[in-house]
Amino acid sequence: MATAALSHAARTRRLLEGPVAPTLLRLAAPNVVVLVVQVAINTLEAFFVGWLGSEAIAGVSVAFPVIMLMQTMSAGGMGGGVASAVARALGAGRRDDADALVLHALLIGFALGGAFTAGVLAGGPALYRAMGAEGGTLAAALAYSNVIFAGAVIVWLFNTLASVVRGTGNMLLPAAVVLGGAPVVATLSPALIFGWGPFPRLGVAGAATAFLTFYALGASVFLAYLLSGRSLATLRLSRVRLRWALFREILRVGAPGIVNTVQTNLTVVLLTGLVGAFGTPALAGYGMGVRLEYMMIPLVFGLGAALVTMVGTNYGAGERARAKRVAWVGAATAAGITETIGLLAALFPRVWIGLFSSEPDVIAAGSAYLRIVGPSYGFFGLGLALYFASQGAGRLLWPILAGLARLVVATAGGFAALHWFGGGLTSLFAVMALALTLFGITIAIAVAGGAWRVRRN
Repeated sequence: MATAALSHAARTRRLLEGPVAPTLLRLAAPNVVVLVVQVAINTLEAFFVGWLGSEAIAGVSVAFPVIMLMQTMSAGGMGGGVASAVARALGAGRRDDADALVLHALLIGFALGGAFTAGVLAGGPALYRAMGAEGGTLAAALAYSNVIFAGAVIVWLFNTLASVVRGTGNMLLPAAVVLGGAPVVATLSPALIFGWGPFPRLGVAGAATAFLTFYALGASVFLAYLLSGRSLATLRLSRVRLRWALFREILRVGAPGIVNTVQTNLTVVLLTGLVGAFGTPALAGYGMGVRLEYMMIPLVFGLGAALVTMVGTNYGAGERARAKRVAWVGAATAAGITETIGLLAALFPRVWIGLFSSEPDVIAAGSAYLRIVGPSYGFFGLGLALYFASQGAGRLLWPILAGLARLVVATAGGFAALHWFGGGLTSLFAVMALALTLFGITIAIAVAGGAWRVRRN
């Protein structure tokens, strides 16, 4: 145990004293590799679903924003609150609090996972109809969604425990879990979709079943690790007194983080409803295009998880100037990566959309989206990285306001473009690009202007 304690102390010292850029990139590297693998798996899943036809693609596309809401809420929203609380406790030398935070985080995760199961199973049909799904598209959306949300607690358990581990500065275990599970998902998903070998043919529900299987296996690994006593923050099932102060440590960052993720996903949900008026091919094309936008979130999260931990540790130790330097290094890196992807997608949109469909109308709609919105991805990446850094600092007012501005501009502007000015899909996509740009610029100006000094610990 003495050797482990020295190792843990050394890990924390590296976050506080190591050179900013190399330390951040070394911390983020396992996450980035993992998220690239996850993006590849999501792409492969969509590729296989595409073989089932445009209604299947459209149905999964309609359900996808709601599933991503749960994912980003549990991993980046409340998960960021968990990682930030653990990192700040360790940075301040409060080891017992860090241990107790694990159980508090799990209780929050179980509650929110149960709420998702109840809410989406009951309200999913009405929601998907409102987003433009009907007939075969609606059936596909429900077949995919119902399986995943029946096991919502599993997803919350996985992401909550992974956030605890990342909050200690251990990025290697979450990376190993995802890399180890990738072959399972890549094999099981098509086997269950098409009924290969001994597996039943489940269609889109097969992809959802493979998704949940991975999360269940991964959560078991994290649980075993946190119970083993080898982690800097350990799960204690006894001798832990529940305290509101510790729930508050998580919720004061996690709750605003949830608001931010709700805004992000609500924006896509409402815009999907506007696109739905143009028919199933447009909905499928937009869904495949916006899936690439959604992929920016996990890619930046790979860097963002490191930002939460490193900024949180430095902030907890009182090193606030260093915490801000970490934030800007991470933001510049994220903006460069996402802008490169966006420009490539804008220049060669058919390469991406063609992976999922060969129908001309689907390709045309998806390509129009990527040509117009893709160049604004850099601003999206900039804003997301500074959002994660703000989670580490526990200062989320401006990221929330920026997300609200994006929501209002995208939905109100999109509605006006279609219904007041008689615009088409290209006008709607132009408004989306403007909203993403506004999101990134707003957060950057706020952080540069001293938003983290609004309230002190």
